[in-house]
Amino acid sequence: MNKHKINKTYAEINARIKAGEAVVVTAEEMTRIVRREGRVKAAARVDVVTTGTFSPMCSSGMFFNFGQTTPTIKAAEVWLNNVSSYAGLAAVDAYIGATEPCADDPLNKVYPGSFRYGGGHVIEDLLNGKKVFLKATAYGTDCYPNHLLEKEITLDDLSSALLCNPRNCYQNYNCAINLSDKTIHTYMGTIKSQGRSANYCSAGELSPLLNDPLYKTIGLGTRIFLGGGVGYVTWQGTQHNPKAPRAKNGSPLTPAGTLMVQGDLKQMEPGWLKGVSIQGYGCSMAVGLGIPIPILNEEMAGYTGVSDAELFTQVIDYAYDYSNRISRNYGEVSYAELKSGSIEVNGRQVPTAPLSSVVKAREIAEILKEWIMKGEFPLQEPVQLLPDGQE
Repeated sequence: MNKHKINKTYAEINARIKAGEAVVVTAEEMTRIVRREGRVKAAARVDVVTTGTFSPMCSSGMFFNFGQTTPTIKAAEVWLNNVSSYAGLAAVDAYIGATEPCADDPLNKVYPGSFRYGGGHVIEDLLNGKKVFLKATAYGTDCYPNHLLEKEITLDDLSSALLCNPRNCYQNYNCAINLSDKTIHTYMGTIKSQGRSANYCSAGELSPLLNDPLYKTIGLGTRIFLGGGVGYVTWQGTQHNPKAPRAKNGSPLTPAGTLMVQGDLKQMEPGWLKGVSIQGYGCSMAVGLGIPIPILNEEMAGYTGVSDAELFTQVIDYAYDYSNRISRNYGEVSYAELKSGSIEVNGRQVPTAPLSSVVKAREIAEILKEWIMKGEFPLQEPVQLLPDGQE
């Protein structure tokens, strides 16, 4: 038996948090601790590692209830600031998606389109206390005779506002290049022709799911930082792919796991949900998300101690291969290389640009660390872990 084996429980860690004795560090700090002291000593000393990410997350949106009218209404179509919301839920319930453009947006008719305003911008405006124009139309029934509702509302006027994001926090993602002869506009941003630029979207060693690559602590019920407030993991995200190829350290080499998350928008803070306009592509919303990783044993210390130099992704051509679903890459690069500002592709140096903000990710990890150290954010043991793809 290994006399150095470390085993902690959620209850033990939460007791230390409550007593103000927990040792909490960010994922960046943990990489240095593990490098200096090794996994066993790090696991013995550290109780929680905090992570963070802030980037466009298209599969996001808000369920909302706008309250009944007099006479009553069963809304068939709903708009917020002229952005269409899905009304096929109940009388005054609807869902607005982050990527839904304004109803009169010219889209890509004048290419590349600007996509100046969409669902993500509406959510940001509500969170910032701004007034939003609500319009609802209905066909009328005996119990819901009203045909039209038009009024200005604020977040406070909504009976409920639930941020509910079906796919957030992608575990790794492609590095995008463009090998065609013209500039292209994608959800990975604008990419120069002939492989002259490369875009990526991950916080690397700070990214939540890269610090728990096999989902040993994250699952249904995990309490998280979401949009500046408290949220929860409520299921695996859409496109969750735990069977992606992995390095020896467990980290995926291609896009892998995703999370479905939700939380009360009314408890969130401005600045952590931002409407995004992606030229030539569409609207989205940048989401701030952070997850605490309990260091239950030396295995978790090892996972959270992995650095940017040990995390890799694939270089993919978005001009032809991606849209035609051709499985081909033009190299494998580390996040240390990507964050350095340039990578080598086809024998030449190519400048890199992130869609994900490491500065904001670092800030989220620090905020989460502070909440835990103050005893304001106990860890929630998940009811069910995410599927890990292992037989």
